[in-house]
Amino acid sequence: MARLGNCSLTWAALIILLLPGSLEECGHISVSAPIVHLGDPITASCIIKQNCSHLDPEPQILWRLGAELQPGGRQQRLSDGTQESIITLPHLNHTQAFLSCCLNWGNSLQILDQVELRAGYPPAIPHNLSCLMNLTTSSLICQWEPGPETHLPTSFTLKSFKSRGNCQTQGDSILDCVPKDGQSHCCIPRKHLLLYQNMGIWVQAENALGTSMSPQLCLDPMDVVKLEPPMLRTMDPSPEAAPPQAGCLQLCWEPWQPGLHINQKCELRHKPQRGEASWALVGPLPLEALQYELCGLLPATAYTLQIRCIRWPLPGHWSDWSPSLELRTTERAPTVRLDTWWRQRQLDPRTVQLFWKPVPLEEDSGRIQGYVVSWRPSGQAGAILPLCNTTELSCTFHLPSEAQEVALVAYNSAGTSRPTPVVLSESRGPALTRLHAMARDPHSLWVGWEPPNPWPQGYVIEWGLGPPSASNSNKTWRMEQNGRATGFLLKENIRPFQLYEIIVTPLYQDTMGPSQHVYAYSQEMAPSHAPELHLKHIGKTWAQLEWVPEPPELGKSPLTHYTIFWTNAQNQSFSAILNASSRGFVLHGLEPASLYHIHLMAASQAGATNSTVLTLMTLTPEGSELHIILGLFGLLLLLTCLCGTAWLCCSPNRKNPLWPSVPDPAHSSLGSWVPTIMEEDAFQLPGLGTPPITKLTVLEEDEKKPVPWESHNSSETCGLPTLVQTYVLQGDPRAVSTQPQSQSGTSDQVLYGQLLGSPTSPGPGHYLRCDSTQPLLAGLTPSPKSYENLWFQASPLGTLVTPAPSQEDDCVFGPLLNFPLLQGIRVHGMEALGSF
Repeated sequence: MARLGNCSLTWAALIILLLPGSLEECGHISVSAPIVHLGDPITASCIIKQNCSHLDPEPQILWRLGAELQPGGRQQRLSDGTQESIITLPHLNHTQAFLSCCLNWGNSLQILDQVELRAGYPPAIPHNLSCLMNLTTSSLICQWEPGPETHLPTSFTLKSFKSRGNCQTQGDSILDCVPKDGQSHCCIPRKHLLLYQNMGIWVQAENALGTSMSPQLCLDPMDVVKLEPPMLRTMDPSPEAAPPQAGCLQLCWEPWQPGLHINQKCELRHKPQRGEASWALVGPLPLEALQYELCGLLPATAYTLQIRCIRWPLPGHWSDWSPSLELRTTERAPTVRLDTWWRQRQLDPRTVQLFWKPVPLEEDSGRIQGYVVSWRPSGQAGAILPLCNTTELSCTFHLPSEAQEVALVAYNSAGTSRPTPVVLSESRGPALTRLHAMARDPHSLWVGWEPPNPWPQGYVIEWGLGPPSASNSNKTWRMEQNGRATGFLLKENIRPFQLYEIIVTPLYQDTMGPSQHVYAYSQEMAPSHAPELHLKHIGKTWAQLEWVPEPPELGKSPLTHYTIFWTNAQNQSFSAILNASSRGFVLHGLEPASLYHIHLMAASQAGATNSTVLTLMTLTPEGSELHIILGLFGLLLLLTCLCGTAWLCCSPNRKNPLWPSVPDPAHSSLGSWVPTIMEEDAFQLPGLGTPPITKLTVLEEDEKKPVPWESHNSSETCGLPTLVQTYVLQGDPRAVSTQPQSQSGTSDQVLYGQLLGSPTSPGPGHYLRCDSTQPLLAGLTPSPKSYENLWFQASPLGTLVTPAPSQEDDCVFGPLLNFPLLQGIRVHGMEALGSF
């Protein structure tokens, strides 16, 4: 018994529902197909029987696929009273799922029935079918590739039949070979095979959605025989047999016993164990021989070897590679050239330090275990006395007094190299000239020279750190075999910013020339420090500076220029660029009594360096100079004010803006208008006859020269006072003046007045006279000054009266009628001027 409350059942679950009024066998599911193509639709129906009386009259049937409810079920009552629900799933995208028919029972979902659905693909055509005959098991083994996954249980069967032709006609069938689950190969036993006869073989794949077959393979089982590989081994040493040559290996093999009656050929492959070398193939090996000598290998090197064989000349398959065999080749004597160089100690000339470098003459020059330096005494035939035996590339030894030459050889277990003679003689050849060196980059140095005459056979070049780090033990050297070379690029053991000593020695036949040396930096640096600034002279607005250039330093790039900087108290900076040959500079345009900070920068192609800062203060101006400056400034200010005043006074365009512009009647159109004058209107001056007044001229205070009269009879005015005579002119007032009239506002004087009274009146006349050149602004002007109109005096009653004539006057003059503006003006109210 089981109660399913949440519809969580597996495909192997047994559905038994025992409830009050059991639901057992109440529902049943039918599907269109339990296995479909992946993604195809599927239709299912669920029927609830009528005998389930404990259910609701109209129960609602629900569908669920896996754990998800599926909508879209169509429910109906059939004629026999049963309830049916039909659902169509448009795409089945699950390779395996359970479809359930459920009802709501109480508070849980009860399953009435469920069915397992599968989806997948039909089997693909198997491909790459191949077979081989294994003589060890006496069976035909075939293998294939099944193709992509189908998601459905798929079975493979290896089918075959016997045929006497080219498999066009099918003979007796051979028992099918079914592989184990998950395997893609199968073996046909020997008892089902007919050797030396063709047979047709193919693979058939089958599942619920279809069947497929591979292309048919037609073969003779003996044509696909695969042999087992031989067993490699080394040859046993024999006293009669010659030892293997250097770089050779002697080996043999034992063939596979079941294949002794089969003709076959073999091939060998090998590779050195050191490094990541690839396999090298050697073959085919001789047919009947079971041993082989492999040469052309590196001496003293361990090798890995393997062998395989195939049926030949008949068809067959290569066997697998045999298990590996490891052998080591024999050594060969070193085949190298030893470049040598030697040096004598200064304190002990018989102590020699010998250096050498092995240069391989072949690709495989043999392993070197050590070096021996020896010499042969002249009186002892065949005797060789060793001086040094070392594994290093140098040796220091004491040279016997009678020895002039030593021999150097390299050796190993197979023998020694050809001896290299070293002649220890004094330098007797010519020296090279003009040795020089320069840096190409931070890790290389170029050294060049001019070869001597005659040409040397070669050169020895030594280099190492120069002082103070110089050491003979850390020097590097090499030999240049080309005697006509004029330079060499040093790349070994070169570090940047280091001083190197380079020594070049020419080599001649049985002697050498004197050594020459030169120092060079691998990379030059910026100047270590800039020159120190000194103040030479200083003024109020200038300062003269000087400095002493630093001497050239090894490893320091030559200077290209100087830059001098100065900064004032307001933090304003200035600079000037000078050439590298400069020794001083004058700062101009400084402010008096000001503080300045100055420093010098020395620059080269490798960088720049600043000097220490020099602080200075310019001089303060003296007292007398200050007074002169202030006086000049005051004089300049005074001249400016005078020029401004003259400009304002002389320019009429600048006068009017300073005070209001009042029209000038004397220079207006009114001054050129002459009205008609009747005979009765003309008045005359007493005692002067009847000369009409035509013009009145104002005399300036400092003007003493009389103005010429316009009238021809000047004797008539001799009786007037001196200051009045210049005011009276003779002429006809009705005559129009022929002189051009200035426009209003163009003259500096303003003649303005007002007449009160009449000249025919018996009483004295009253008038107002303006003595100022300024326009009338308001009210009456003050009385005339003492030098103008002196003949008028104020009476005690406040009226204006004429003063009594003096004895000096020749004429008597009454009240003035020659006021400047009376010319051309019609006079009204003459009754008040009765005394005229």
